[in-house]
Amino acid sequence: MDTRRELSDLIRAMARRDWERADSLLEQLDQVGWSGGSQVIGAAFALAVDRRFRGKDLQYVAEFVRETRSRYQDGSDLPALAMEGMIRAVLGETHLVDDIAPDVAFSVQIAILGTLLQDENLDDPQLELFIRQVEQTAAEYM
Repeated sequence: MDTRRELSDLIRAMARRDWERADSLLEQLDQVGWSGGSQVIGAAFALAVDRRFRGKDLQYVAEFVRETRSRYQDGSDLPALAMEGMIRAVLGETHLVDDIAPDVAFSVQIAILGTLLQDENLDDPQLELFIRQVEQTAAEYM
């Protein structure tokens, strides 16, 4: 399994709302231990959050979190404060993630990233450009 390719495919599946494929990829990545996954998902999360929230106020972030939680079947299980903290950390308030457990942070990143990608409704060239940016950013931290 080429974990890097699988991670890029996961981003594509989320952007295209192909939940069956996304679930399959998540299972495969769980089995192999997400090698490099935190860097790739973290880079995608940071890039997408920056594009969506740069210059927005805290109320906008809170409303996004409420809406995102409502979109997921088990959305009430997603920790709202952690979600807001993760978004705000990308925007400069890095101390807000100090007490968020890594597994919670990773789950929050996946949920928020999925919502952001759906909302952007990227066409194929835009999606491929985004994935290249993600891979370049992640490579800096690997």
